Amino acid sequence: MAISAKMVKELREKTGAGMMDCKKALEETSGDMDKAIDFLREKGMASAAKKAGRIAAEGSTHIALDGNKAVLLEVNCETDFVTKNDQFKKLLEDLGNHIVANEPKDVEEALGQKLNDTDETVEDYINSTIATIGEKISLRRFTLLTKTDQDSFGAYLHMGGRIGVLTLLEGTTEEDAAKDVAMHIAAVNPKYISRDDVDAEEVDKEKEILKTQALNEGKPEKIVEKMVEGRLRKFFEEICLLEQDFVKDSDQKVKQFVESKGATVASFIRYEVGEGLEKREENFAEEVMSQIKK
Repeated sequence: MAISAKMVKELREKTGAGMMDCKKALEETSGDMDKAIDFLREKGMASAAKKAGRIAAEGSTHIALDGNKAVLLEVNCETDFVTKNDQFKKLLEDLGNHIVANEPKDVEEALGQKLNDTDETVEDYINSTIATIGEKISLRRFTLLTKTDQDSFGAYLHMGGRIGVLTLLEGTTEEDAAKDVAMHIAAVNPKYISRDDVDAEEVDKEKEILKTQALNEGKPEKIVEKMVEGRLRKFFEEICLLEQDFVKDSDQKVKQFVESKGATVASFIRYEVGEGLEKREENFAEEVMSQIKK
């Protein structure tokens, strides 16, 4: 398989490894991106923390709260300029209020629902906003959470909605505590609540990578297992919320902070605008000019 410059560039952005190392990794794995990432990590050339997909699309996240219900949603647009538009901000609010009130099961159902007891559907409303703003806008995703009167939501938007986090703490009504956990999640980006949530297959795969990595470093096989055990603890600290150093107090883990409130983390959602989407390759000057000409 021919390895293109675009593939090398993508692998470099995902791993931080050198260009020639990325090219070799892709050649060794016949162009399989995931296997190439593992290849580089086994050689000690890539960081697990850089494995996440590239952020590309524009838009904003939004959180709507209504008593014991809350929703985190993401709406995408073509340029960052639109996110500062008052009509776009109103769209976010209206969509959030509608979803939290009507609880659709997915985006498709939400788009087909009537908005505010009118004949206009949510999709019609988005299309009318598109016509006014002159740019493609889409409701990409949302997640609804529900709680009891004994629990609390933590809502946090970072960078004007570039990152949105919604947490649910059970056993405490301290919203500030739930928000502190949400702020931590926005900053550190854990994948799971605890190590018990990590799939056994993912753990086994990580063990194999760490073992190969240690052997490639020339470590004696008799101490490799202990090395893997120590590095695996670090792996869990990187991806599991409760095992991370709390950003507001690095002397304690998130687990200790939550337990001090007599609470448990029931769930969390973290959206980062555009994650997993590809943005058209257009330079900033062209983007500015396209706005001026409208």
